[in-house]
Amino acid sequence: MITLPSYPFSLKDIQERIEEIKNQPLENFSSEKAAALFALHCIDLTTLEGADNTKKIEQLCNNAVQYQSAAVCVYPVFVRQAKELLKNSAIKVASVAGAFPAGQSPIEIKVAEVEYAVAQGADEIDIVISRGLFLEEKYETVYNEIVTLKKACQNAHLKVILETGELIEPNLIYKASILAMYAGADFIKTSTGKITINATPDAFLVMLDAIFQFFNDTKKQIGIKPAGGITDVDTTLLYLKLLSKTLNINWLSYYYFRIGASRLASHLYNFIEK
Repeated sequence: MITLPSYPFSLKDIQERIEEIKNQPLENFSSEKAAALFALHCIDLTTLEGADNTKKIEQLCNNAVQYQSAAVCVYPVFVRQAKELLKNSAIKVASVAGAFPAGQSPIEIKVAEVEYAVAQGADEIDIVISRGLFLEEKYETVYNEIVTLKKACQNAHLKVILETGELIEPNLIYKASILAMYAGADFIKTSTGKITINATPDAFLVMLDAIFQFFNDTKKQIGIKPAGGITDVDTTLLYLKLLSKTLNINWLSYYYFRIGASRLASHLYNFIEK
């Protein structure tokens, strides 16, 4: 039976910390433009719509090259096309899989979709936890699913989406973060972008605390990806402040920090070009 640690801080504590950090100067960057440029290079440029088609994927990849994004993120059926379009760049191809975004499918189907995306050439796989099972405290089942899907990823990096907008409570977000990391996540990610509540500074800070604790316990460095709802420069700078203040400079790399916010890319680009 899996027992997960409780989060030691209240929502009030979290919000007070965020306000304190928000009012502090930006560290580890020479200017706001330098920070914006870093963030631009950490974006997973994404399209995950029912109307996605080959022309849209081509435009997405062209934009990724222009912005020098970290990755593009697409549905499995578009992985091969994206890989071909980006073969002369360092930009990674990520794919959602494993019954994204609901996670409400048998594990055999989830595995098959992950294996398909990897066979198509995906460098990274973004899965979502089974929130229903997690909320029923069936932690061992959720853990085993992640372990199984991590194995199906082979050499591809695994990002585990918690869908924090459905977990809501800081304690649940913390527990889900710890569970995902021990099960083999290379990254933990806030959201699918498919529900009303996406990335929030509150959830992000709880996940950062979980990564900090996990690193202290295991010495394994796990990445983090806020996704959905980040659309302006000021919000981006706040996330960078929270990251810098909670972890350390070793996380200021696209190897350990990503942003899932396609609408943000043009705003950052225009801010840098001013």
